[in-house]
Amino acid sequence: MGYCCYNPSSASSHLLVTNFSQQLKSLNFPHQKRWPDGFHRASKIFAYHGLKTPPYKLDALEPYMSKKTLEMHWGGHHRNYLEGLNKQLAKSDILYGYTMDELVKVTYNNGNPLPEFNNAAQVWNHDFFWESMQPEGGDMPQLGLLDQIEKDFGSFANFREKFKEAALTLFGSGWVWLVLKRNEKRLEIIKTTNAVTPLVWDDIPIISLDRYVGARILPGLQE
Repeated sequence: MGYCCYNPSSASSHLLVTNFSQQLKSLNFPHQKRWPDGFHRASKIFAYHGLKTPPYKLDALEPYMSKKTLEMHWGGHHRNYLEGLNKQLAKSDILYGYTMDELVKVTYNNGNPLPEFNNAAQVWNHDFFWESMQPEGGDMPQLGLLDQIEKDFGSFANFREKFKEAALTLFGSGWVWLVLKRNEKRLEIIKTTNAVTPLVWDDIPIISLDRYVGARILPGLQE
């Protein structure tokens, strides 16, 4: 879609360790590996997740997001979350073989997050955030998406204002999302705090805004 957050001053909208084995005994992990005697064995092979490069040059979103800002959040915060996650995963083979999506869901643990959740979810959120933006973005959505926005928000202009309002009223660290509510078959703007992602509720994210980054690029969002 190419949207992330909205600039009210422009006619166009631009831009988007710990040993916890006791906690896991009662959980059902589909990828969990056991030996025939039922005990876990330390794996000698570890699965590490890599840092994805944003799908554009680091200066491609200027002037709406500076190269310096993107370097700090992708090369700094995002990288730190990923490195922290890999260190956690290296200490246990229980989560071996999970995709990032699966890792986020299983470590959320139905609202009782495991130690890996914060890092895993922040990595997933940031990967999605970079994909929510594109150079020269901000055009009107088309076809079915536009039809659904108009159905659920009245108009695209109204949706844009509601999304901006959600960003302006989210205090502290968190995210603003446009999601498709799978069961209700409707779009909704939601706010999450810290690392929480709509993925854990089986919603389908469409676009996102990092509240912390948004404070730098959306007028009026500074605390």
